[in-house]
Amino acid sequence: MRPRKRLDVVDLIVPLRRYARALTRDATQADDLVHDALLRALEHQGALKSGTNLRTWLMTVLHNAFIDGQRRRQVEARYADTLEHLADEAVPPAQDSHVRLAQIREAFSRLPEEQRAALHLVTIEGMAYQEAADVLGIPIGTLMSRLGRGRAALRNFENGQGRLPSAEPETPRSPPRLRVVQGGSPSVEFDS
Repeated sequence: MRPRKRLDVVDLIVPLRRYARALTRDATQADDLVHDALLRALEHQGALKSGTNLRTWLMTVLHNAFIDGQRRRQVEARYADTLEHLADEAVPPAQDSHVRLAQIREAFSRLPEEQRAALHLVTIEGMAYQEAADVLGIPIGTLMSRLGRGRAALRNFENGQGRLPSAEPETPRSPPRLRVVQGGSPSVEFDS
């Protein structure tokens, strides 16, 4: 068996680089392309038939390497465009939402118990006003008032116009007391 003739490509590097520069219009990319072409040629030297023009074959390998690189870049560009498009449609990071939800939950928990109970039954449980009033054992007008005050407090907090509602429950007023003073007219007093 005869020893195989090694590919003698040293004399062809200059024309390969020239052609690669014409294709890529960039010296660095041209050098990379020549490197890739020579690597492919070495890997596929068994496919080289005897009598084949080495220069033509190497130029073909270089050209095919260039075309493959172009196709790869096009696929990568489409992939990047798709990712960019998906990123535009992506949901913003949940951290802000979680923080905001925690703040609203805290504001809700600081509402007076009467407002919190009314809001919970109507907005979270989805009860009708009359049904919620019946559960709380209060007239529907009182329920509406508590809902209005609770919603206003939360809205003010949400708009940044107010601080968190106080955690202190509403203090119901004692019924007025009638006091009669000697020699005077009766007066009405409220406990503070």
